[in-house]
Amino acid sequence: MTAGPIWAVALMIAVSGSPAAAEILRWASALESASLDPHAQTEAAPATLIRQIYEPLVLRNPEGALEPALATDWQVSASDPTVWVFNLRQGVTFHDGAKFDSADVVYSIGRARSEGSGLRTSAADIRAVRAPGPFTVEIVTTAPTPNLPDLLTGLEIMDKGWTEANRAGPVAADGYAASHTNGTGPYRLVAREAGVRTDLTVHEAYWGHVLFAMDVTGIVHTPLPEAALLPALRDGLVDVVQDVPARSLTKADHDAGLSMQTAPQNRVIFFGLNVGAKDLVSDDLTTGNPLSDPRVRRAMSMTINRDVIQQVVMGGQSRPAGMLIAPSVTGWSADLNRPPETDVLSAKALMAEAGYDDGFTLRLDCPEGRYAGDAAICEAVARMMAQIDIIVTPEITSSAVHFGKILAGETDFYLLGLGVSTLDSAPVLDALYHSRKAGHGVWNATGFADPAFDQKIDALAAVTDPGERAAQIADLWVAAQDLTLYLPLHQQVTSWGVGPGVEMTVDPADTPLFKYVTLQ
Repeated sequence: MTAGPIWAVALMIAVSGSPAAAEILRWASALESASLDPHAQTEAAPATLIRQIYEPLVLRNPEGALEPALATDWQVSASDPTVWVFNLRQGVTFHDGAKFDSADVVYSIGRARSEGSGLRTSAADIRAVRAPGPFTVEIVTTAPTPNLPDLLTGLEIMDKGWTEANRAGPVAADGYAASHTNGTGPYRLVAREAGVRTDLTVHEAYWGHVLFAMDVTGIVHTPLPEAALLPALRDGLVDVVQDVPARSLTKADHDAGLSMQTAPQNRVIFFGLNVGAKDLVSDDLTTGNPLSDPRVRRAMSMTINRDVIQQVVMGGQSRPAGMLIAPSVTGWSADLNRPPETDVLSAKALMAEAGYDDGFTLRLDCPEGRYAGDAAICEAVARMMAQIDIIVTPEITSSAVHFGKILAGETDFYLLGLGVSTLDSAPVLDALYHSRKAGHGVWNATGFADPAFDQKIDALAAVTDPGERAAQIADLWVAAQDLTLYLPLHQQVTSWGVGPGVEMTVDPADTPLFKYVTLQ
């Protein structure tokens, strides 16, 4: 008898005791949330689990439209354009039975703005939060902020009493809230063995039972190696698998009732370059930083064959990009989104002009299993760079290690993906081009810092006229493109493999809510 793969044995153990009943959704993905703290998580795919447990004031439905969640309506104060008034949903209870009110909102927004929170950038425009009544909240911003409801779609609300009673106020990787939960969402945590299995069951007192499908009454999530996802779906061990190649299903799979649900993500995959360091850590040059020369950066971009990556590495499931935002995001421009034509000869000429005709070595930092085809993309780009004598060595690590390098600014050349749930350019410009200070420039590991550019990004918060704001964003993107701090690669396409009897819509944020899923 031949033993099966280790993952198959582990999966059988993980799902044992969980009936494949119609109401139980067995879901597998290559990633899981390292923490269940809703204010610690900034990455979309791992946050899918958290979104089943906690809720924001405002959410985006599968079609991308804003929809009331814990707030029933909202409007700018008639007397002060910097104040938004949110009326809260009444009759909502947390999973432990505690009643939801405005104190929880005030507390949660304050916690999301605190040191250590992954949501500080999203909440950077908030100056104060006050509760004039048990079901009314006023959010005061530093300047008129017309897109505040969009900014709040990723800020989940916690129970103030529960959090304080369990000393979970500070956002910490090893805090109580990292492994325990108490939300208002449709599903509550039953059991969890990190890296093996997480069990959720329906929140019987959920306020939305009559508003949403709620066919799914239990969820079993199992993290699996990327290569094991489709075999698990084919073998009937799981009902849905997250982020798999869309062309992977065969005719036999379709005949067996399997399907692929896809949607263009609002995430763009790109490479970042350390342009600000005096000397690079990973090159073989004795002095100087070749990446500080825009001619070298342009040469690198011209050497990347995005069409080859789309067809060979991604199996057609990507859209080559020249911008760092997707078409659904305000500020996107068809002209700016045209990537440079692949032209190795011209790239070599630029390298020679910059004085680097002999090339140099460079380390490329890359995660594995975070983005579709991430490791393969890095390996392909390394081969392409050799054409202009840049000898690239990919260093492939776990997501935690990889993102730690970027956040610490300890990388010269790195792969990153960024999406924006608000569908607005301002958070992207802030995260990637703003100087790193006071919650700004969170993902800016390039070393670029320009006070004048910072001021232009900051000024967007005070522009209330949509036309004027769009014009300012357009100007910023033109200037950003000229800097060539990043090498855009492609817009990622989200693909979920779905088993028989499951009907679901994949949203562009790649964080579907299972309360919308219907089961046949």
